[in-house]
Amino acid sequence: MNIHPRSFDHADAVKLNDQVQLEYAERYGDEGDVTPLDASMFEPPNGLYLLAYDAQDRPVATGGWRSQEQNDEGYSDGDAEIKRMFVIPEGRGNGLARRILAALEADARAAGRGRMVLETGDKQPEAIALYTSSGYTPCEKFGHYRTYENSICLAKPLR
Repeated sequence: MNIHPRSFDHADAVKLNDQVQLEYAERYGDEGDVTPLDASMFEPPNGLYLLAYDAQDRPVATGGWRSQEQNDEGYSDGDAEIKRMFVIPEGRGNGLARRILAALEADARAAGRGRMVLETGDKQPEAIALYTSSGYTPCEKFGHYRTYENSICLAKPLR
């Protein structure tokens, strides 16, 4: 597998984002994640968006981080927020998400971010298992879904 930086609006990123949105909609019975996002949020040095490709150069996994500072949505100064971590069903179980997560953490750390944060939901046990096994612990809720009962917020120090 090859992991490459790409723009959030790259055609392959859009394709995988559409797939993850369908999965969110199926799991939660809604329209998917409606957190406002745009490509500029993932531009270095204030973020990074990664795509993983298989041996046939097909996009199979994605993930990004974006800078956050203290605001009324509950973020803290120096936060790096993970968004759109996703591995297509056929690519799961091969450690791709863990590799992307490690690359995102390293990049955010190098950019001077102090804490990696993320929102997930109680209907995503695979995501929760990945993050908790990678050192993430529950934190005060933040972000677009901070008032939702099934929202789970996790954080990990980067320093």
